This record gives sequence, structure tokens and C-alpha cells, in this order.
Amino acid sequence: MKPSTLRHVFNFWPPFLFAGIHVTRMSADWREARVELRMRPWTKNYVGTHFGGSLFSMTDPFWMILVKECLGSDYIVWDKAAEIEFVKPGKGTVHAQFKVEDSVLDEIRAATANGDKTLRWLPVEVIDQQGDVVARIRKQIYVRRKPGRRPIQGESFLFYLCLFACSGTAQLPSWRLSRLPAWSYNAVASAPA
Repeated sequence: MKPSTLRHVFNFWPPFLFAGIHVTRMSADWREARVELRMRPWTKNYVGTHFGGSLFSMTDPFWMILVKECLGSDYIVWDKAAEIEFVKPGKGTVHAQFKVEDSVLDEIRAATANGDKTLRWLPVEVIDQQGDVVARIRKQIYVRRKPGRRPIQGESFLFYLCLFACSGTAQLPSWRLSRLPAWSYNAVASAPA
């Protein structure tokens, strides 16, 4: 799905639509998103400010979706935990801006390169029209490479290494060869026969 299509889906999705949540921007490269929470008579709480749940909801899925799309189809990405700190009452239109940095993606790729999971906290602030912070939210995401994309380890690794050494690269399926560490087939290929 294209980011622009997902933005329209979110804007007509009943939980967002009726809460006054509006996605104003999703960049074509999945690196940025901007979300607004608009004050409506039916979205005010007892004291006339934004519901805390709505402030949280407006930020809920975005870190997970943006990171998942930036990493690509080789990764599993889930929300794991969340924290919210209410700084001041929210009135009028408030917004949150999400931006996925290259350094974050590089750190996640490095932490999951050997097949391990990683948990990463990502912060976002909800800002009012005056530029004041209304709430600080942190989302923890779980990231791991999909099982078919993890490096081969243990007995499976030794099996494919022996198979490769005995039969050569022509006999080894390319999808299995791509899962072997580069040093293993470079060493075998350069060894004298």
C-alpha cells in the first residue's frame, strides 16, 4: 500500500474519524508522518480539554508502521509497550510529528543482523498551536528478522556448509546460499581442490 493511500484509510477509519484524529502527511518514503487531533464538541472531556486516550491514540500506530515499512519485508515489527506523560491540558488542534532517522534504522539492522530481537524506545511529543508540549509519548517496538531471513546457525549451518563443500555452488539452491555467511562460501570456494 502506498503511504498516501494509507493516510486516506486512516482519515476515514472510524476510531480516528470520530475522535477528531487526522493524518495530514505521510511521506512517500515512509520516513515521516504528521498527525493532528482536532477539538470537537463531542471529543472534549469533562473539563473541556482533549481526552488523554485521544492524545495517546493519535500517536499509537505510527512508529511501528513507519519503521516496518522503512526496514522492508525481511522484518517483523510490533508495538511492545508505551508510556505517556501529560505535560499540560490540550486544547484546540494539537499535532505530533514522526521522523525515522537513518541512524535508528542502522542500529536496528545491526542489532537484528544475527537473528536476535531488539526492543527500541521511540519518543514523540504532542504540541499545541502555541508550540507548547501537551504530552510526551514513548513507544517501544519489537523488531526481529523473519525466520526465513535469519542467518543459518548451529547444525543447519554445518549441514549446508558440508553440502556446499562437497557439491559446489552449482548444486546448492541459491536461496540457501544467500543465507550462509559470506566468509563460509568464500573460504570454501577459494580452497584448493
